[in-house]
Formats: sequence, structure tokens, C-alpha cells
Amino acid sequence: MMHEVVIVDDNQVNVTLLKFLIEKRPDCRPRCFTDALEAFEWCRMHVPDLVVIDYMMPELDGIAFIRQFRQLEGRGDIPIMMVTANDQTDARHEALRAGANDFLTKPLDKTEFMARSHNMLLLRTHQRDLESRAEWLQNEVDKATADILNREREIVLRLSRAAEFRDPETGSHILRMAYYSRHIGENLGLDPQQSCVLFEAAPMHDIGKVGIPDAILLKQGKLTTPEFEIMKMHAQYGHDILRNSASEVLQAAAQIALSHHEKFDGTGYPNGLKGQAIPLFGRIVAVADVFDALTSERPYKQAWTMERAAEYLMNQAGKHFDPACVQAFFHAWEKVLDIALRFQDDAVLFQGGSV
Repeated sequence: MMHEVVIVDDNQVNVTLLKFLIEKRPDCRPRCFTDALEAFEWCRMHVPDLVVIDYMMPELDGIAFIRQFRQLEGRGDIPIMMVTANDQTDARHEALRAGANDFLTKPLDKTEFMARSHNMLLLRTHQRDLESRAEWLQNEVDKATADILNREREIVLRLSRAAEFRDPETGSHILRMAYYSRHIGENLGLDPQQSCVLFEAAPMHDIGKVGIPDAILLKQGKLTTPEFEIMKMHAQYGHDILRNSASEVLQAAAQIALSHHEKFDGTGYPNGLKGQAIPLFGRIVAVADVFDALTSERPYKQAWTMERAAEYLMNQAGKHFDPACVQAFFHAWEKVLDIALRFQDDAVLFQGGSV
């Protein structure tokens, strides 16, 4: 480990002596300055391992240097040794308050300097070892977190597929509406973390359909009023399946499952929420889900054209849909078209990634 030792003294003789002593250590590289301002600029651009600085200097004295140095990011624990005269007790006290760690008195004692600098550099070595250890631990935490997130994504995929097996909707529908949802969220100004959560949670919007009887779920004709009341229960079922999880994604999915059939004018289900009372993720997924359902072919219906479905969304803004979400959906319309083209009905259920 090579140590960078900054030497600051306006007296060139002192600088030369300290440089000579530092160079006796093969693990040290001296950085010498007779101008304190130049030394500070170097320290601003680099992180030294030890600073040896004189007290009395023009323009920027040792105490002022220390105060400014300690304010630099990552310089709070760097060892600093100040050189003072024997009678400068007040200066030493002030230097300690400014952040000095040790002192040398003039005239310099070579043996004392070597011992004190050794102790300061040993302290710095331990600091760097701790920093390396902390960095290693953070990397391990990041790896473990990534493993957890990957397992969480797998759970999401498997839950989504479970609903898919009982529903005539395709895996490509899950793909497209997830990408549409993220597209809307990004255009509404969601931060990357929120957009990612939305993207991963949206595919579970209809997980509650696993609780709906096949006679109703797979019926090709129009549902009767009692049958539709049973079908509407899938929103609550999905919420019940996903709620109370420690996972942020599953929490969001529970909220989406419960709220994506609510309507902006309050005529939706299961709770008749209105306007901003509907969670934002639910309002977003409502637009994405309906648009893709309209433009997808089903055994019981033909697919609508993109233009017809777009007109429907615009006409339903403020009624079924949040107008802001509709506007966000149509922002960069070419991206919507690209998603529809890329993830057609023979696509594989998504593995994550970005548009």
C-alpha cells in the first residue's frame, strides 16, 4: 500500500528535510508544497494519507488550511500533523479544535518525526482497511439483495402464470400491459425505482381470477348480473392473496389488484372509489389493461384497431380513466406502437428488462 504524504511549509529547507525523511519509507510518496493554496488544491483533487503542515504561513495558515481541508468530502478522518513552536500553546489548542491529530515542535527531531508519522500512517492503514472491508461488505449486501430481488421476480412470474393458465388472456397480454404501465408511469414523472416496482407488480393485476369458477371465467357469452358480481370478486381475491407481504412489489401488486377496476368517475368496483382516491398505480394499470384488452383478439371477440382503441381511451378520459394517465399513455405514441409490435401473442412471458 503506497501512502501519499502531503508536506506544506513555506520554508523550503523544512520541506526538503521532511521530504528526505518521508522518502526513507518505501511505502510513502511525498507531495511537497511551499504554497498552502496549491497544497489545498491538490488535496481537493486527491485524497492524501497524511498531511504535515506548518502553522505560520502567508495567505493560508495551518489552522485555516485544516478547517477547509476537513470540510472536503472524504477528508474528515485523514491524519494531520501540525508543526509549531514550543511556545504556541494557544495555536495548538485551536488546531485541535480545527481537526489536527498530532503536533511536531521546532526545531524538528528526526527520530520523533519518524515515530509520529509512523503512528499516523498506521492509523491511516487501518482506516483504509476498514474502508475496503466496508466496501466488500456492501458488495456482498448488494449481491444478496440482488438474489432476493431475482427470487421475488420469479415469484411474480409464477403467480402471473398461475392466473394465465385459468384465463384466456395470453402471456403476451401480461407483457404488453406491464410495459404500457411503465410507459405511463415514466411519462407521469415516476422515479426509476417507482417505475420498476410498477413494471414488476402490474402483471399480477388479475391474479385473483384463480378464485373465479371456470364456468364464469371461461364463459364466452355475456355474463349474467349474478355471474358478473362473482367475477368482480377477483379484485378482492387478488388483494387478499398478495396483501401483508414484506415485499414492496407484492404490496404494490395487492394495491393494483384491488383498484385497477375502479373508474375515475366513481362507477367502478369493488369500492366505488373516485378520482384521486384511486391509487395512482391502479389508475395507470386501468389504462394499460383496457387498451391491451381492446386491441387483443380473444376467442369471443375480434381485436380492435389501435386507432379505435385510442379513440375509446380519449373518450373515456375523466369517466373510466384518469385524464392525466390517458395523456401520459399517448405521449410518445410511437413507443406504444413499438411495444405492441415487439410483444405479439407468441411472445414468451417476460423476464424483466427495459423498453
